[in-house]
Amino acid sequence: MRLEGKLALITGGASGLGNAMVRRFVAEGATVIIGDIDAENGQALAAELGQQASFAQLDVTREGDWQRTLAGSAAIDVLINNAGITTYGSIEDLTLDQFKHELDIDVVGVFLGCKYAVANMKAAGRGGSIINMSSLAGIRANGSLAAYNAAKAAVTLLTKSVAMHCATSGYGIRCNSIHPGVIHTPILDKVLAQVPNPDEVYAGWVATHPIGRIGKPEEIAAMAVYLASDEAGFTTGAEFRVDGGSSI
Repeated sequence: MRLEGKLALITGGASGLGNAMVRRFVAEGATVIIGDIDAENGQALAAELGQQASFAQLDVTREGDWQRTLAGSAAIDVLINNAGITTYGSIEDLTLDQFKHELDIDVVGVFLGCKYAVANMKAAGRGGSIINMSSLAGIRANGSLAAYNAAKAAVTLLTKSVAMHCATSGYGIRCNSIHPGVIHTPILDKVLAQVPNPDEVYAGWVATHPIGRIGKPEEIAAMAVYLASDEAGFTTGAEFRVDGGSSI
């Protein structure tokens, strides 16, 4: 019960990594707002988890959605900016619209989340923890991930800027980023279903991780629990790489 008494908002909470974090946070005693554009799965998850979970329709690119969600809730203790997409394509392949769409969700969404979470937490006066989901791609480049590299690198430095501002302002609000390697989620299965050689692609992903396998959503959720908890009270502006050694 490391998060007992805390209220957390987790974006993209209806599926994948977000789903795993919602479940782990509830198990650790937190009350969770599942923020997602996927109402069907978000409401189903909230119903399954009972009184400790609720659903909020949230398009992270819309400022009004953030204002409504946080104005309609009590003071939150934790925000996890998890909602995101991955756009494949090199600098030659990507269209301007694809690039902008990636940045809208993965950067603008995180900016708005941080902005309104800081206001919410500051007004409550008891501090809090903001956790931004970046990626190994925010640290290491890939020629076929030009938009995703740009977006996740932006999240990495935005996190540090928010952390510095909140620390020097005396708000007691911490802000850190998590950088997963390849994690086995339903999105990964969808990618494999679209390639002619899924076994070869999967083996290639495994080979990039010295630990010899790809990650599990629960392993990312465990890191999020630490950063959300009071145990991480001296931790801010840091990059947490949960990548099976890929960045070594």
